[in-house]
Amino acid sequence: MRRVVAGLAVTLLLAGCSTPGERPPAAEPAAAPTTDRPPAGRIVHVGDQAEGIVADATTHVVAVATRNPYELVLLDANSGDVVHRTSLPGQLRHLQLKAQGGPVLVPDEGSGRLIEVALPGGDITASVSVGTFPHDATAAANGTVFVSNEHGHSVVAVRGGKVVQTFTMPEQPGGIETIGDTVAMVDVRDATLTAYDADKLTQLGSVPAGNGPTHIVADNEGRFVVVDTRGNALLAFKDLKPAGSLLLPGTPYGAAFDRARDRMWVTLTGANEVVGVDLAGAQLKIGARFPTVRQPNTVAVDSGTGRVFVAGAADGVVEIIDP
Repeated sequence: MRRVVAGLAVTLLLAGCSTPGERPPAAEPAAAPTTDRPPAGRIVHVGDQAEGIVADATTHVVAVATRNPYELVLLDANSGDVVHRTSLPGQLRHLQLKAQGGPVLVPDEGSGRLIEVALPGGDITASVSVGTFPHDATAAANGTVFVSNEHGHSVVAVRGGKVVQTFTMPEQPGGIETIGDTVAMVDVRDATLTAYDADKLTQLGSVPAGNGPTHIVADNEGRFVVVDTRGNALLAFKDLKPAGSLLLPGTPYGAAFDRARDRMWVTLTGANEVVGVDLAGAQLKIGARFPTVRQPNTVAVDSGTGRVFVAGAADGVVEIIDP
């Protein structure tokens, strides 16, 4: 009987549990409780509402977004010192690298633009209008950048500084990632995972992806690993087919992948924790767990050193952890 119940739970986890025809709102990070344990590592104050962070293993620079004013703050990944501040036209929530060494892809929600910021200097080198409320951006192997416009109900492809394709089927695009020239996007309203061909600029297919997915990473096994925030789980997919899962209570939200160590770092916003999940092989398993600063909505990792950086939105800080 226990096996039957477990199988049913996994089926519901993958297919979602809302009534047909009803779509719950997009999953959001939990309102974090007051911290009851000292955070691991060092704390660096960067500015108001720190959210959106990425670390570059080539330059060892960490970029984190702040508000009031809107800035991209660059930190030395070793010392934690602030080395530059780049003014931005609006707010953002998520950052990726276009390539190792930069630039940083900045989907600026307030201005509706995709901005590129060079490393290590912090100069803005490109800016293109992409749509309404761009949430996340990722670069395919062929250099095409895909941007998910959360409130524009679209995913756009950018080449040579201009939008060359617009996909208008998504309900509410969220996190987006790439493996080679295959791009995958989670729809946070439809609770689906959709794949695109970055070379042919076509849609490849779409499958259910949990109860409330938000973000996604690409691992060394050729899988896209989806953070199912509402379902308190990680769901792995390969070729749009289920390829592993892990229950992860605590409202998982922010995610980053350490390619050198085959480890995915996931923030638990309901518990003020960050968890290291080992992805080597078929089985996903927890390999590390650390207390964090309050409201850890986003996380980054320097794959050169393994150092982890957690952005604390409540207090405007970055927590630097040496696992």
